[in-house]
Amino acid sequence: MALRYDAGEVITAMVTPFNEKREIDYNKAEDLAKYLISHGSDALLVAGTTGEGPTLTHEEEFELLSTVKRAVANHAKVIMNAGSNSTQTAVMAAKWAQKEDVDAILSVVPYYNKPSQEGMIEHFSAVAESTDLPVIIYNIPGRTGVNMLPKTVAKLAEKYSNIVAIKQSYGDMDAVTEMKLLCPEDFNIYSGDDSLTLPMMALGARGVVSVASHIFGSEMKSMIRNYKSGEFLAALNMHKKLYPAFRKLFMAPNPVPVKAVLAHRGLIEEYLRRPLVELTQEQKDELFEVLDGIMKD
Repeated sequence: MALRYDAGEVITAMVTPFNEKREIDYNKAEDLAKYLISHGSDALLVAGTTGEGPTLTHEEEFELLSTVKRAVANHAKVIMNAGSNSTQTAVMAAKWAQKEDVDAILSVVPYYNKPSQEGMIEHFSAVAESTDLPVIIYNIPGRTGVNMLPKTVAKLAEKYSNIVAIKQSYGDMDAVTEMKLLCPEDFNIYSGDDSLTLPMMALGARGVVSVASHIFGSEMKSMIRNYKSGEFLAALNMHKKLYPAFRKLFMAPNPVPVKAVLAHRGLIEEYLRRPLVELTQEQKDELFEVLDGIMKD
């Protein structure tokens, strides 16, 4: 079956490296992008929540996108975060992303406003009608305060061919099943939580928009490939192996823990933009002990 759009199996929601002045370190961003695509990532999501997108200026987003596109050099797809709780702003972001020739956009369910399901339909209709780019809906009730229902997703997927997928960051497996029943067959579902990747794949998900793939990209890819090739026990064993990391990488607000690990590995500096703060040394010791133990197994 041909898919509407295929961003691959492992999409990494890429962190944004900063220097000691908390300015973007574009050299580190380029190096990190190259590292990720050589370690299992099929696509990179730029300036999302993990990339501290809410703290970036428009000019910074432009330069960061250019840097990542140059780094991947057509070896991976580049997806731009282009969501907002203002429909007008989301439409403007989608139009800007199209001008910048990205491969697709991620657009979040409006946060804080708590729109109705009909409001969500109107919001994403406006986004889809404003661009020719593939649109991936991002449903994350824990951050937005409201949940997009499967029937709402299905209505949008039926009406707009460029609404191609959903990033589902919500551990309701019945909702995933309902989306598979209601949505067109060529519409993709991605897990938005690393720990839900294998359970969602059992229900027909395509892959994951991942944080853990910064550290365990090749392992995430192996787990997915093993599942798809019928090596279910191997996939389950990898899930079990990585599960402690999945949990520890969210011991503090994302991307605080993953940036600490990347700094521990020498890939970036740990700096974050406020209001996020770095882990304490005690927290780091706890995190590194778990992840280093997984790496040694």
